Amino acid sequence: MESNQSHIDSSCFVGGDLLGKISRTTQEILSTYPPHPRFLLPILQDIQAARKYLPVSEMKAVAEYLDVPDSRVYAVATFYKSLSLVPKGDVEIKLCMGTACHLRGAGAVLAKLERALGVENGSTTPDGRFSLETVNCLGACALAPVVVAGEKTFGKADAATVKRIIEEPRDP
Repeated sequence: MESNQSHIDSSCFVGGDLLGKISRTTQEILSTYPPHPRFLLPILQDIQAARKYLPVSEMKAVAEYLDVPDSRVYAVATFYKSLSLVPKGDVEIKLCMGTACHLRGAGAVLAKLERALGVENGSTTPDGRFSLETVNCLGACALAPVVVAGEKTFGKADAATVKRIIEEPRDP
């Protein structure tokens, strides 16, 4: 595939003006893929990486571009945990709630994270800096309870860990 050739054909869009209604970022992402349904997931992953969530208008544009029903795009977007319909923070905090982590105090760590961040599980701080969510397993049971903040893993998490996670400087 030629990287400098745009695959977007404005005739793919109703009235040819859909591109004017979506972000330039999404326009650029679509231009790197041919309009074939097999590219649905990679397109959504690229939009998620760039925008930190999947806006409804962008999902509709993807559906039109790939000539698939909106419901198919929504089904894929809601099936994969890595995709989100709500904006994520600059730092995504994921707390393992698997059996080992649960038994070793993950519930208390969650309560401390929620208090320190001022948000509930599944939410993003008002300043957009942090998102907090629980996951079923992070695959590091020997380090239970485990928290992943951005790209960094914190094992045997406790109150001091929560403070480090929040205060540690990060590049946005």
